[in-house]
Amino acid sequence: MKPDFTIDADSLPTLAAFVRVARLGSFTAAAQALAVSPSAVSQTVRHLESRLGVRLLQRTTRRVGLTEAGAALLARVEPALAEIGAATDDVRARRDMPAGTLRLTSSVTAAAIALRPVLTDFMRAYPAICVDLVTDDRLVDLIAEGFDAGLRLGEALQQDMVAIPVTGPMRFVVAASPEYLARHGAPQSPRDLHAHACLQYRFGATGQVYRWEFFERPQGGRVITVETRPAMIANDKAMLHQAALAGLGLVYEFPSHISAALASGELVTVLDDWQPTFDGFYLYYPGRLLMPPKLRVFVDFLKARGPASAPR
Repeated sequence: MKPDFTIDADSLPTLAAFVRVARLGSFTAAAQALAVSPSAVSQTVRHLESRLGVRLLQRTTRRVGLTEAGAALLARVEPALAEIGAATDDVRARRDMPAGTLRLTSSVTAAAIALRPVLTDFMRAYPAICVDLVTDDRLVDLIAEGFDAGLRLGEALQQDMVAIPVTGPMRFVVAASPEYLARHGAPQSPRDLHAHACLQYRFGATGQVYRWEFFERPQGGRVITVETRPAMIANDKAMLHQAALAGLGLVYEFPSHISAALASGELVTVLDDWQPTFDGFYLYYPGRLLMPPKLRVFVDFLKARGPASAPR
């Protein structure tokens, strides 16, 4: 009894050799097409017949023909091999065709500052790419959660990642309404904040309240965190902005998030000389020799824009 023959990836060269002999009607012609010796092709087909336990080809000194079993096998195998060939050709074509779903993870703030200004132009340039964006303040493992890339502050990047700056250095401002400052006065140093109502942001993922950072002295020194007296804590920045506009306290924020209120004078900044700069937002992704085209064009797009073009 012949052993069972299971068709798997290792069987494909054998079946391909059989199809080539069957179509060309010659072991010599098949060998030339496959760039091997005629004896190698003959041995391959004999091995296939032995494994199947049936003769597939009739051999004479003048020609090679199909048996009934060989014709039946050819009818089934040839279309399957053609489909495999088409599939591999399609994959090769995708190497240079930016398409598919680009999965991005971003903090809420990074999405507003670094992505919102560029995504519209990117999607217009590459309509075959679907951008799947998940905003989340928690730290995300790109590989474990199936993301192509992420955007975070430089201090929050995963290890062993390729990172490119998308905003350049940034800084926060402390701002309040003129009404609040008229009633309570403007703090002259970060140490004065304990006497002021502070509107503070809580990270939704961790529950941690963001601590306000300043220079130890005006325009220099080490960076320190300052204890504040919270009048409101929320994980919704719009609520904090509204409270600041209503004169309820001081808010610690990126200038771009409150730019309209600053431009109109509804909010004014204080403690400007005490504000340090820090590394801004980065796009980060696993180091890959074969980067998917959808990610490659996104990286190139951001590089072409340059970090200086992003709002600070």
